[in-house]
Amino acid sequence: MSKELSHVDEAGNASMVDVSEKNRSLRTAVASGKVLFPKQVFETLKQQEFLGVKGSIIQTAIIAGIIGVKKTSELIPLCHQLNLSKVHIDIQPIENALYITCSVKCTERTGVEMEALTGVSISALTIYDMCKALSHDIVISSIQLEKKSGGKNDFNR
Repeated sequence: MSKELSHVDEAGNASMVDVSEKNRSLRTAVASGKVLFPKQVFETLKQQEFLGVKGSIIQTAIIAGIIGVKKTSELIPLCHQLNLSKVHIDIQPIENALYITCSVKCTERTGVEMEALTGVSISALTIYDMCKALSHDIVISSIQLEKKSGGKNDFNR
């Protein structure tokens, strides 16, 4: 099986994939990532129930992530605009970190993995923005696709 870059044409130029001949089908994707904090910073945030001067860190990051999902085609040049059916972002405290998952669903001709990855990324950046006054030693890590279904190839990490 030969694999080729789908967003590069024969001449080596960037090209949006033509999905007009594909059938619409249910497409889902789940991505995840972490925002890691110094132990003392995480304990402070936990004691404050993840509330900052700007409001709820977690709820603000969820809303920002949802907006990011909806704007993916504006941020990633070769992504298609999609009519999304569902976006769900969950942020949970784990050991000295916030663990983010983003699930996206649509019935379209192309998948939603970029939307799920964008949702996690924007949520993580929002958390960083809201917490940077406490420390700049915050690390955004492990942003990855966990699973996708509905296209030519399903994926499950």
